Amino acid sequence: RNRAPRGARRSPTPSRKDSSGSEPPSPGGFVAKPLYLCPPFVNAALVKGNFKTIVMLPKYVDIMEWVAVNMYDFYTNLNEFYGVLTDKCTQHSCPTMAAGPSLNYTWTNQGGKPVSLPAPTYIDYVMSSIQNLVEDENTFPTKTSKSLLHSFTLPLIKFADHPFQQSFPATVRTMYRQLFRVFAHIYHAHYKEILNLRSEPHFNSLFAHFLAFGREYQLLEDKDIKGDSNNSVGVGMLWEHWKESGILQN
Repeated sequence: RNRAPRGARRSPTPSRKDSSGSEPPSPGGFVAKPLYLCPPFVNAALVKGNFKTIVMLPKYVDIMEWVAVNMYDFYTNLNEFYGVLTDKCTQHSCPTMAAGPSLNYTWTNQGGKPVSLPAPTYIDYVMSSIQNLVEDENTFPTKTSKSLLHSFTLPLIKFADHPFQQSFPATVRTMYRQLFRVFAHIYHAHYKEILNLRSEPHFNSLFAHFLAFGREYQLLEDKDIKGDSNNSVGVGMLWEHWKESGILQN
């Protein structure tokens, strides 16, 4: 497996001020429906049909290799999308890592304590940490290995003489959860910019592919997608809509 060399890292935290692009409350306290849930945007996609067919493990392919390649692609594609939004995602417009009307993600510092960060700082931490992992040969090896037919979620995989470390599944789950939070913030705060770029079919398809892959290999739980009654994740409703319409597997 060959991976293209990574380009230069993005500058840490943009400083230009602009609006967040989120929907303001309507008069009387009524909160407008998010644009990404409104027709025709909610159904805009490059791929028609159910995404399960493109996330299933191909025959004779090492499941570790399959997960690694897809995670690298999700990270790269999402990083490119966010790269064109950095002028709109600033410390002024996004003082927290918001992903819903009352949901703000926190970052866990080295002392194990949750800290609130501006969204651009939070996202830079996510992308920088993932870039370090995918460029680490010990974590994302590029050597070809023998095919493994065991489930990625089961402890039956024998890691002896396998290029992937035993901690790889846990590492990938952490990476996946953090990338999900970046998706959730972009949908919540910057979907207007996605529409202005006329990129909603591309972004929706990328996210649907990402969700389908996460469910297929149990990288994300329902609570991560939906949140709870007090802190609902905005894109949780998008997940439900896509399941009802047959885009995602129930």
